[in-house]
Amino acid sequence: MIRLTALATASFALAAAHAIAQDVPAVVNSETPALVDIYKDIHAHPELSHFEARTSGILAAALREAGYTVTEHVGRYPDGSQAYGVVAILKNGQGPALMVRADMDALPIVEETGLSYASRVTTKNKDGQTVGVMHACGHDVHTTVLIGTARAMAAMKSRWHGTLMLVGQPSEETIDGAKAMLADHLYERFGRPDHIIGLHDTNELPAGTVGVIPGVAQASSTSIDVVIRGIGGHGAHPDGGRDPITLAAFFITQIQTIVSREESPLDPTVVTVGDIHGGTKRNIIPDEVKLELTTRSFSDKSRDTVITGLRQMAAGISTSAGLPPEKAATVTVLDNESTPVEYNDPAMTAQVKATLVRALGANHVVDLPRIMGSEDVGVFALPNHEIPLVYFRLGAMDPVKLAAARAAGKELPGPHTSRFEPLPEPTLRTGVTAMTSVALSLLQ
Repeated sequence: MIRLTALATASFALAAAHAIAQDVPAVVNSETPALVDIYKDIHAHPELSHFEARTSGILAAALREAGYTVTEHVGRYPDGSQAYGVVAILKNGQGPALMVRADMDALPIVEETGLSYASRVTTKNKDGQTVGVMHACGHDVHTTVLIGTARAMAAMKSRWHGTLMLVGQPSEETIDGAKAMLADHLYERFGRPDHIIGLHDTNELPAGTVGVIPGVAQASSTSIDVVIRGIGGHGAHPDGGRDPITLAAFFITQIQTIVSREESPLDPTVVTVGDIHGGTKRNIIPDEVKLELTTRSFSDKSRDTVITGLRQMAAGISTSAGLPPEKAATVTVLDNESTPVEYNDPAMTAQVKATLVRALGANHVVDLPRIMGSEDVGVFALPNHEIPLVYFRLGAMDPVKLAAARAAGKELPGPHTSRFEPLPEPTLRTGVTAMTSVALSLLQ
């Protein structure tokens, strides 16, 4: 009798899954034209991290219209300022709680796609420089997919039970948005989810396709500031001082040996200097040079090796230059701008993959390798991966252009470039179909 009951339950679950797979496309297709319009509007009006006022307002209004209880301005940064996080709740009887997360912020890049809805926005960065602003990482896709998923789940309430928590996260690009929302007591205020799902678009897959990565999926990211000090003077008399620009150049080349000579070649690690500032005029030797670094790794051991190596090398160049203690170089780890390894729960990933195959077809679901890119979505899973999370990839490229690029041995422009160009309609339709199908399967 027990065996028959289990078989009956499994059969019912399979029948329900097939019914959902048939119903979701019809609901999503009816919403897609409106979602494309929303996407193009958000794309044309990007906002940098910490400034997502308009985007969060669009998201909040759309979720309220869909019948959710919405709270805005969820999140608190270490300086006490409020974030633009959005939380929407839809309760539908007894059952599990599922969190669906999307990020909203853009990047300081001048867009060069030539699209009719391309961003022409400029703003001032923290240093007072005028910069372009562009959705060069696809967060406009993510936000729009969240709206589409919200509408589809509301329309299909008879197909699921439990609590749906939709989260519009600010400041992913500065990797402090998830921490800000948790610091504002996200789970204490809205409940702790049993599962978390999300997606990220990619230039490596054609629109209509998704990819999954079980286990360790994305590297940890550690932001580090380095200040190389010297003794300023006249450019014509460098012997009268200690040139921090020369010291910085030596430091930048030397730190690459941390990866090549101190890290295991079987444990991938990256150290990148992405920003350098020093000096005011060509004939003046400055007093200091500031460097901004990012490091990526898949283990705590490799991360610690990098940090230790940076500190040792900074101390070494200060000593070799004969600088006094007060002029020693400093290495500062920015914990609030760092994020752990993103880990996809293997069992949950298998369930998600099976759902995606049913929803999209086996030929539209692929396995992908882990990447050195980083995301703060894993922060929501809490330390030691307490809450099971799956974060999958959404193909966003024009299939014809992608095939032509591959035939020529090239890649289409990807995230964080000025020519990153998702193909809206099939990308959004696939994203909403995939996310809705997975949400329904987890809320049975």
